[in-house]
Amino acid sequence: MANPAKPPGRRLVKRMSTRTKWLLLAPISLVLIGYGLCVFSEAAYLKNTGEPFRRWFLLGTYSLIVINTGISLFGQSVIYRAQLTIRREYRRRIRKEIREHLKKENPVRKPERGKRSDIETK
Repeated sequence: MANPAKPPGRRLVKRMSTRTKWLLLAPISLVLIGYGLCVFSEAAYLKNTGEPFRRWFLLGTYSLIVINTGISLFGQSVIYRAQLTIRREYRRRIRKEIREHLKKENPVRKPERGKRSDIETK
């Protein structure tokens, strides 16, 4: 049995970094939400002016689809941002623990003031 063909963009999205996905999704989702709200207000205007039911109903349905898509994409961008923050904090904690461990293994001793160090200077 052959593998079903994958959508062409799936591989591209999979290779993107989490930061790139977040940088793309956040503004796109906000634009979609704004656009959907504008279309929604237009549908409400058409309803109030007495346009036929079918026209304002379809426009209103379209606007709700766009708004919900924008909210969904924004939620995904929040997830990506949370992943970035968690990874950054995790890496900071690991680096701090490594530094503390190295300090315990190899403490650096500074020469005391007023005393000559073991290293001769010329």
